[in-house]
Amino acid sequence: MNEFVIDKKMMRRAFSRAAEGYDASAVLQREVCTRMLERLEYIRLKPARLLDAGSGTGWGGRQLAAKYPAAQVISLDIAIGMLQTAQSRAGWWQKLFGGARQMSVCADVEALPLASNSVELVWSNMAVQWCNDLPATFVELHRVLKTEGLLMFSTFGPDTLKELRQAFNGVDDHSHLNRFADMHDIGDMLMQAGFAEPVMDMEYMTLTYDDVRGVLQDLKAIGAHNTTAGRRQGLMGKNAWARLLDNYEKLRRDGKLPATYEVVYGHAWKPAPRVTRDGAAIIKTSFKIK
Repeated sequence: MNEFVIDKKMMRRAFSRAAEGYDASAVLQREVCTRMLERLEYIRLKPARLLDAGSGTGWGGRQLAAKYPAAQVISLDIAIGMLQTAQSRAGWWQKLFGGARQMSVCADVEALPLASNSVELVWSNMAVQWCNDLPATFVELHRVLKTEGLLMFSTFGPDTLKELRQAFNGVDDHSHLNRFADMHDIGDMLMQAGFAEPVMDMEYMTLTYDDVRGVLQDLKAIGAHNTTAGRRQGLMGKNAWARLLDNYEKLRRDGKLPATYEVVYGHAWKPAPRVTRDGAAIIKTSFKIK
């Protein structure tokens, strides 16, 4: 078994438990969402239906609903607790008048219970890093998009939590953090999935903490537990904890411990199918000659 495979049942429970207090700790996630919304200002699109894939507590979905008041917003999340919290925080006007324009779906982004060619915009803020098969996930997102529809997403790159990853080196033989795909590899995945004109870029964001417990508590507060198959099945021992603290302390700068995030942004369009002069579809395949 791949030690980095994500246990989806454990992940679902972790995010459901974290839902009520999520917004208070999800400073980075909200900032990234805000920057994604700014990027939408430069894109001419008026979706009749949009999918918020990995909608969490619904903050981003509410901003999208305000930007596209005529659109139906489908909020999809794997954690029922997140969807329940989102519904409890909707304004009374949304509950009274939102009606058919708002829909909540509890499902996995890797297996969308939506019809093909059913939405004009797929939006996903900080969710696809929780998918075990990212290339297949992009194929699935491509499937539900209508022709000339847009996928816009954010995720984490390989340098995310590099300080914590470094601090865990030599502590034990377990996996402690998820692995994250490189921006260029993600661009290739989008092309293979059938998207056109993928645009990828990234930036580093660094949060600072007084101690290691602060870093770990923030991750726990947003439900970002270690849910990989190779995780430790019990509490960390005193010796291992002491090594972790010592390793991280070596990275202290200006009195603070850094936690760096490599934030990757991407967007791409679903093009019209390519056809020959006689109207036959052109299907791209790949094979290896042995």
